[in-house]
Amino acid sequence: MAFSEAEVQKARGAWEKMYANAEDNGTTVLVRMFTEHPDTKSYFTHFKGMGTAEEMEQSDQVRSHGKRVLTTINDLVQHLDSTDAFLGIVNPLGKKHAMQLKVDPKNFRIICDIILQLMEEKYGGDCKASFEKVTNEICTRLNNAYKEAGW
Repeated sequence: MAFSEAEVQKARGAWEKMYANAEDNGTTVLVRMFTEHPDTKSYFTHFKGMGTAEEMEQSDQVRSHGKRVLTTINDLVQHLDSTDAFLGIVNPLGKKHAMQLKVDPKNFRIICDIILQLMEEKYGGDCKASFEKVTNEICTRLNNAYKEAGW
């Protein structure tokens, strides 16, 4: 990975703001994904019956999964300066989503774009700009894991 020390520090600073409220921000990300891209809900059988954004926002399952998504990204952010550690997280994640969960890899770009949009809305354009390279790296590495898994 080609992150300078300055890029790592800026990305971590930007992410720290987002992760400070992981459950609420993660929930917002998932609710937006499910409402703006309803087909993504098909991967979550236990979310299908929730029709409104309000129902999803109040769901313990949605809130828990949203926090899990942000916690995983937080783990990746903590390892931006260690390719081996970063890949040790992202490769199994990609393979699980490819082989076991059968999630279309385009959905990672969707969720990363929503995260960037929320970062910009809540914390400004500089925050978003500091994190774009990270989301690009996550999506690239997840797509590579999919290729290795035979997608």
